[in-house]
Amino acid sequence: MTAPDEGKKAADPAITFDARRVRRAVLTVAALNFGYFFVEFFVALGAGSVSLLADSVDFLEDTSINLLIFVALGWALATRAVMGKVMALVILAPAAFAAWEAVQRFAAPEAPAVLPIVLASLGAIVVNGTSAVMIARVRKHGGSLGRAAFLSARNDVLVNIAIIVMALITAWTASGWPDLILGCVIILLALHAVHEVWEVSEEERLAAKALAGEAMD
Repeated sequence: MTAPDEGKKAADPAITFDARRVRRAVLTVAALNFGYFFVEFFVALGAGSVSLLADSVDFLEDTSINLLIFVALGWALATRAVMGKVMALVILAPAAFAAWEAVQRFAAPEAPAVLPIVLASLGAIVVNGTSAVMIARVRKHGGSLGRAAFLSARNDVLVNIAIIVMALITAWTASGWPDLILGCVIILLALHAVHEVWEVSEEERLAAKALAGEAMD
């Protein structure tokens, strides 16, 4: 009769260790993404690239996802809901700026500088690839959010490759349209991410109210 209890006691340290391991991983990934956001953002402004500017927003999205995982492991639902909405607004600000830049260039899109785009995208592949590897090691312990963070990092590598291909097409055609079109696609993906983060936060807010026995809105 003591074996199951002993098994539970033996498992508890592992559970605690896994939670700490997930927190450490996602916090590191969040820091990497937050730092590289500024790199891509300013390189994009210098190169005149809408697609790279839009992709920099994605680094804020990944920062938010990983911070949400971090707080989800220890914070109350109501607190997580508030933080989630703040993060959604954080993502929205540069996404709106990128959208404004895209709108201004539709009349006469100019070809961006190719070399800075390629170099920044290669750096982004390193950051996103590192993030994917780190999250892959702990995603089974992070639930659905852990899987979301892994898929996001993996998909970001594909977007970075698409930007490099766009840069090569730009070098060949000397046209600003490939950059503008790809930038608009990435902006739409960023706005969809804002919507998803906001919806998850709203669900957590309603769940917190239900647990507290409060009336629903």
